[in-house]
Amino acid sequence: MKAIGQTLAAFKTDRFIRNIGWMGASELVIRVFRLVTTVILARFLSPEDYGLAAIVLMTYEFIRVFTRNGIADKIVQAEEGDVEELCRTAYGLNWLIALVLFTIQCLASLAIAKFYNNSHLILPICLIAITYLIYPLAMVQTALIRRENRLNILALISSVQVSTDNVLTAILALSGMGMWAIVLPKLLVAPIWIILTFKYHSWRMTKSFTLDKWQKITSFASRILGVELLTIFRENVDYLLIGRFVGVQALGVYYFAFNAGLGISLSIINAIRVSLFSDLCNLNHQPEIFIQRYLQSIRKIAFIIVPFVILQSSLAPFYVPLVFGHKWVEKGAVSILIVICCSALSRPFADAASLMFRAFGQPQIELRWNILFTVCLASAIGVGTHWGILGAAVAVTVTHLTLQPLYTIWATRQKLTQLLQEINP
Repeated sequence: MKAIGQTLAAFKTDRFIRNIGWMGASELVIRVFRLVTTVILARFLSPEDYGLAAIVLMTYEFIRVFTRNGIADKIVQAEEGDVEELCRTAYGLNWLIALVLFTIQCLASLAIAKFYNNSHLILPICLIAITYLIYPLAMVQTALIRRENRLNILALISSVQVSTDNVLTAILALSGMGMWAIVLPKLLVAPIWIILTFKYHSWRMTKSFTLDKWQKITSFASRILGVELLTIFRENVDYLLIGRFVGVQALGVYYFAFNAGLGISLSIINAIRVSLFSDLCNLNHQPEIFIQRYLQSIRKIAFIIVPFVILQSSLAPFYVPLVFGHKWVEKGAVSILIVICCSALSRPFADAASLMFRAFGQPQIELRWNILFTVCLASAIGVGTHWGILGAAVAVTVTHLTLQPLYTIWATRQKLTQLLQEINP
């Protein structure tokens, strides 16, 4: 039995590495296209254009988080016998949510325009909301692909869609479209996801909609939604506070530094996150292998992230003026980029700890942690904005590097101790 267990572990380890490879290759393709696009944007867009685009995308991300509501995660994590009925329930729920979100974002555009005293924000915020009415067509299929651990398909779809987005952004920026160069492609590329997902998965809504499994979905998904809401608030609260209290132009500098620096690290972290969750869900009934896999994942994360962040931060003073132009150096973007980059050091470890609880159907623990962390981070940024965008960047990094390692250590000890007790009662 021990030999069989070791063989199974080796097989799953290889699969995990393959998934990381596929997602990593996808992110590499995306980053190549995004790098070229970022260079063009940096040279053809003004800080005000960046600031307006940041507000539009921030609004979109705040509302779009309701589409990351845990419904797909429940399909990935569910027992085999429940999957078909859960898919039918999920399909109808996704459409209902999409219609509500489209209406809310259009109404919110009026409040956002008034908040920032800029009526030019209304149209792009409403236009990008149309994407909510496109993606429900393929949300169930996407979840089933994740459940089947065919992350090579997701990698292909993502790389094609995002690369097309970046090409369109570059073309529109060169055409003098300003902030529309960033906003408009988000809508134009949405059908690509639908077409490719339909091509690679055969599931269709051929039976009637049912709500028989709605309680199974909502009891799990409501906590995941809470986590996602807090996450998206954390990811945008610095934009919100800087834009309101420091100014749109300062927000443009900060937004550029964040995306030119941390954007690369977040892409890598997301690739790890997607691969790790699917893998951990397959092992939640095998505690011994689960422990081995989790600890291996932590080591791999450290091997990938730490050298990358150190290298990128140290080279920032050289590549920013060379690649993006001297105007960003003059506006102080380099120091912001370096500080923000360092916050990536602790992020993937905290993500791994949270996914461990989620794989065992315990998202309530992840939710409690996120509430605490979000309150601390928002408070720190609020104080940091008194010293401008550099103060906000320092607040973000210090909060991440202080609290996330503590959470990772606590969560790892808590869950692995419980699993060891199951192995050796």
